[in-house]
Amino acid sequence: MEGDDCLKQAYGCILQNDFEGAILWFERAIAADPNNASYYYRCSISYGRSGKWERALHYAVKAVELEPEQKAHLYQLHTVQARLLVLSGKQELSKQPPDASIAAAALQEAVELDPLSFEAYYWLAQAFVKLNRLDDALRYALEAIRLNPADDDARALFTEISRKRRAMRYRKQRRQRRRNR
Repeated sequence: MEGDDCLKQAYGCILQNDFEGAILWFERAIAADPNNASYYYRCSISYGRSGKWERALHYAVKAVELEPEQKAHLYQLHTVQARLLVLSGKQELSKQPPDASIAAAALQEAVELDPLSFEAYYWLAQAFVKLNRLDDALRYALEAIRLNPADDDARALFTEISRKRRAMRYRKQRRQRRRNR
């Protein structure tokens, strides 16, 4: 079967929300024409929709290797890399005890790779709260809200950070007043 015929089958599966079927057809298209970067790119997208980020990364890398000048392929690669970094950051924050500095580093890289990733900003704000870097946390929480104004968790995080910053400023002012006496 020709690669284009496989592509048609894959899109038929996508229309039925059958991403697993689409992946099989994209992989058949790749087998039929292994130098066609767009097949790898499309397969990467379908793996991403299925939540299989490591496989999505594999195909995105291959698409960029075959057509490094294609901006859509590079964007897909950055999006997948950012998603994996967000997952890594979230995992680090869920550890007991969490290493928030490791999580923050991964999440900052995610933000650089995908500046439209709500999750990257939200979790980066969480990491900075744990590091007691409240100004940074506030900035990233605001960016998360800007990207997704309807998200209640981001709004609650912003409120919590604002409250902590006010309390910290109040404590500093009290210490300063005591020293000045």
